[in-house]
Amino acid sequence: MKPAVLRLVLALEAVVKVFGILAAWVCVALVLLVAGDVFARYLFRTGAVWAQELQWHLISPIALFGMSYALLSGEQVRVDVLYERFPPMVQRLTEVIGGLLIVALGVLLVKLSLPWVEMSYMRGESSPNPGGLPHRFALKALIPLGFGLLALQGLAHVLRHAFALPPRGKA
Repeated sequence: MKPAVLRLVLALEAVVKVFGILAAWVCVALVLLVAGDVFARYLFRTGAVWAQELQWHLISPIALFGMSYALLSGEQVRVDVLYERFPPMVQRLTEVIGGLLIVALGVLLVKLSLPWVEMSYMRGESSPNPGGLPHRFALKALIPLGFGLLALQGLAHVLRHAFALPPRGKA
């Protein structure tokens, strides 16, 4: 049973890792886009609405994919001053309960955001600004995707701690 659970956990974490790497590359693209926009604005006194909107849009995958990657990397927020003093069994229980809450939150937000994305798609929603970006539904679709990834990583987190699997990278 444990080897099967470990394989499942590693598969879920591999998916999250791919999106974490994607988020890191989006950070690079965002920095280049902002630098190019500033360069164009101050040197050539020109700018584009789509470029400014894209800057805001690129922040979404960074945050939405980054939150599941933070959990994968063990960088989630917790009160370490208390947690470190807990006995190992209480620490594991805390991780399992926290992971279950993350799964519930992720599933709930996926469920709540999907109709919103569908409505945006059906309306053909785009930027209200002249020269702005079309297909606003694609940006909104990152919300259920990001929280779906968070739920997947939450599940992997729960399984890793419930089955006392070795820490990531030591399996």
